[in-house]
Amino acid sequence: MKAVDLIPSSPIRALGMPIVILALFALFALLQPAMASFANLENLLKQTSLLFMLAAAQLLVLICRGFDLSVGANVSLVSVVSCMVMVAMPEHAQVSIATAVLVALAIGCAIGAVNGLLIAYLEINPFVVTLGTMSILTGLATTISNGFPVFGVPEAFTYVFNQSRPLGLPAPLVAAIALAALLHLLLTRTTFGRILYLIGDNARAAMVAGRNVKLHLFLAYSGCGAIAALAGLMMTAGTGSGEPNLGTSLVLNSIAAAVVGGASLRGGVGSVQAPILGALLVTIVSVGMNLAQIDGSLQSVIIGFIVIVAAFTGTIGEKLRR
Repeated sequence: MKAVDLIPSSPIRALGMPIVILALFALFALLQPAMASFANLENLLKQTSLLFMLAAAQLLVLICRGFDLSVGANVSLVSVVSCMVMVAMPEHAQVSIATAVLVALAIGCAIGAVNGLLIAYLEINPFVVTLGTMSILTGLATTISNGFPVFGVPEAFTYVFNQSRPLGLPAPLVAAIALAALLHLLLTRTTFGRILYLIGDNARAAMVAGRNVKLHLFLAYSGCGAIAALAGLMMTAGTGSGEPNLGTSLVLNSIAAAVVGGASLRGGVGSVQAPILGALLVTIVSVGMNLAQIDGSLQSVIIGFIVIVAAFTGTIGEKLRR
């Protein structure tokens, strides 16, 4: 099988998902006209952009037939630590922000590297590894913050990463577009990206072909951690404080967005289109239910149902292609 053939194409999903997204948006707009307001549309784009980043992080490891349950805890730890760094240097805002960003990205890379080391080189199941790191990181975020938000973040931080409008677009959207472009190039125009698809499709074949499977898995998880850390910074700028529980509900949503958009839990399938469409769908459902004053506890039920349906239709599609 040629590497390029591993990059999937699903015309049905490519056409069907935008139709479903538009139909859902129209339905919620009818139930609550505020859904189509300019202010809500901008809010929708911001939330979609942030969820896209986490779904993009998941995509990297889903392609390799893995997943990362620690992305939410990664976000929480990055949020707390980055804010503590900035608060510790209030008289030097620019220096403190730059330092916080570097520390946050370093934390994300380190978390991803640990996951990658345990999964790729020690061959421990991804579920066990990332479940364990999720628990550790959640405990660390809560412990170092004493369970309380970290306030006193410089206004320049919230402005640059959330309120600014480079090119006339919200900062999170610009960051998401840049990430999408880089991820697309990585997956479709580089040997590294093609090997990730080969590993997800048939890891043994990749090894026989002389590919360093362990190294590529390690780098995929490291990249996942770094992207999750970037998302954590952007989300922290949105809240204006370091929140130890910021990423609590993000694991399900990140996996849901990637899978609903077209990635496969069986590996070897998914393009940058998957987290884009999936994030938009999940965000519309979430925001629409909030505006329609539907019980928030039902959101997890509905999103879980969407994941099951998406996984089922993906399995059917794979069988039909064989």
